[in-house]
Amino acid sequence: MCVFSDNVVAALIKCLKSEHRVLKKACFYSLEAAWVLSNIAAGSIEQKQLIYSSEAMPLLLRLLSTAPFDIRKEVAYVLGNLCVAPSEDGGRPNLILDHLVSLVGKGCLPGFVNMVRSADVEAARLGLQFMELVLRGMPNSEGVKLVEREDGIDAMERFQFHENEDLRNMANALVDKYFGEDYGLDE
Repeated sequence: MCVFSDNVVAALIKCLKSEHRVLKKACFYSLEAAWVLSNIAAGSIEQKQLIYSSEAMPLLLRLLSTAPFDIRKEVAYVLGNLCVAPSEDGGRPNLILDHLVSLVGKGCLPGFVNMVRSADVEAARLGLQFMELVLRGMPNSEGVKLVEREDGIDAMERFQFHENEDLRNMANALVDKYFGEDYGLDE
């Protein structure tokens, strides 16, 4: 078993911050560093906590909205992986609620809504999965209002008649469950 240390994460952060004169190299280093971090973030709770508590977080949040698309997509994997842990029964992943609440509070939701709007099917799925975490996990049903405020309903509804059956079903199920016919009646 490989043990990750603060030094490994620090080295990856340096790659993410890379500002080489040759843009292709800087993008390559950032993409590769984000890919490694996403794999680490998919690991144990301790690995997730190592990344979550590192100086990588503000950088990842900034890259989610400012980096080229391929880097934003990989960063979205990192952030999404930090918010979930495998379930014991193999069902839906368990939320790491403090990570989710913190990341949403620091403004990552618009980046995931933009992923849903992208033409990239994998990115759209990633965005929908994160929106589902927000809708399901935010305390006091706050996720519904947050997703609505970011025009997440509109982003999901673009899949109403989408050719990709999985995305269509996922988006329609979320809209029906959280924004169905009873939505807004208690206000």
